[in-house]
Order: sequence, then C-alpha cells, then structure tokens
Amino acid sequence: MNVLLINGSPHKEGCTFTALSEIAETLKAEGIDSEIFWIGNQPVQGCIGCWQCRKGAGRCAFQDELYNTVMEKIKACDGLVIGSPVYYAAPAGSLCALLDRVFFSLGDHLIHKPGACVVNCRRGGASSAFDRLNKYFTILQMPLATSQYWNSTHGFKPDDVRKDLEGLQTMRTLARNMAYLLKAKATSGLPPPEQEKWIATNFITKDR
Repeated sequence: MNVLLINGSPHKEGCTFTALSEIAETLKAEGIDSEIFWIGNQPVQGCIGCWQCRKGAGRCAFQDELYNTVMEKIKACDGLVIGSPVYYAAPAGSLCALLDRVFFSLGDHLIHKPGACVVNCRRGGASSAFDRLNKYFTILQMPLATSQYWNSTHGFKPDDVRKDLEGLQTMRTLARNMAYLLKAKATSGLPPPEQEKWIATNFITKDR
C-alpha cells in the first residue's frame, strides 16, 4: 500500500513539506509506503470548462507534463494527501488550478480512495483553506482520514513548524488514521457500494 503526498507549495522544502514529512515518517512506521511529490513553482494551467475529459478521452485536453505525471501517480496510489500553504485564507492558486483539472477528469480513479489534506499558515486562514481542499474529496465519495484537530500546522519557516508540537502531533494522528483506513479497506473483503447513475439537475425550470 502506498500514499501519494502532494506538496502544493511553491517552496519545495518549506513549511508544507515539513508537515508532509511528519506524515511520511509515521506512515513508514505503520508499514505504509509514501511519496512526497512537489508540483513545482511554474505557472499551472487551470480548467477552462471545455468538457473534453468527459467526452471519451478520460483525461484533460491540456497534455502538460505536470498533469500527466500527477494523473499516473494518483491512479497508482492507494491513498492521497494534499498539502498547501495558506494564501489569503485559501490554498495556493497553482495547486487549485491543477486539482480542478485532476479531480474533474479522474473521478473514476478517486472514488472510495481515502484522502486527506493539510495546510500550513503563519497565523490565520487555516480553517477556510482546509475546508476548500476537503471539498475535492467529498464530491467524489472519498473517505476522509481525520485527526485530533483540523489538519493544520503553523509557522513562517520550517523550523517554526518543527516547534509546533501540537501541529506535528496532528500530522502523526492523521497518518495513523490513514494507515488504519487503508488496512481496513484492504482486509475487509467488502465490495464497493452500489453506484446509482448520476442525476444532474441545474435548478432551471421552464417559463410558466
């Protein structure tokens, strides 16, 4: 079993990486492999709502290396953790641009796959950023790996995060709960729940 840890910060080994590293170390202790994948600090193409990924291709119309790499890693992983810094009380824009495309086009590969997110902030805005990222999981029926508190750490520099003892403990608890979900899923033998055909309504009624 393996967990993909996506580092959505423009800083490769900054505060977000420090929080994800705590998760990775705990997963290793639980016998779970993991990989921290950094999305980089270059411009990221966002979704343009062209729907090409839903028209048989099963993948985004923009075939950039970042999307293709993340797509293959998500298909191969058993669990997913997304990490982001907090910018204006929200996740990093480049990360959301990528996730909009990934989650819209890879739904069949994400459904029922355990997921979680972690955020790091200097002082405030963590809760709203955390809420924003969780919506990616809940719309695709992904079980959430939770922790003892909201999944956040605090610090302006990695050394600050290392001093956030409660935040690091929250990361470790999250990792253990992720390991528990993965092991329970692997050993239960239960088939996935029956899926109804999606009923999509646009809340538009005919003129009377």
